[in-house]
Amino acid sequence: MGDRWHVEVDRSVCIGSRMCVNHAPDGFRLDSARQSHPGDPETDANERVLAAAEGCPVEAITLTLADSGEVVFPPED
Repeated sequence: MGDRWHVEVDRSVCIGSRMCVNHAPDGFRLDSARQSHPGDPETDANERVLAAAEGCPVEAITLTLADSGEVVFPPED
């Protein structure tokens, strides 16, 4: 079985650019205030969700391994 990710969006940082929705339309949605929300806070690891996190201009998306909490994105400095 593959990894599962916990997906979190820091809405205090989100600027509503829609980049996440463009990269992973099934993985993210914008609410009426143009704030991003994960489609499902826990998902199978996949390239589209990772591309959405990497493409966020303000790094509002955090991905962690669901079973261990280890950070997948953003990379630790």
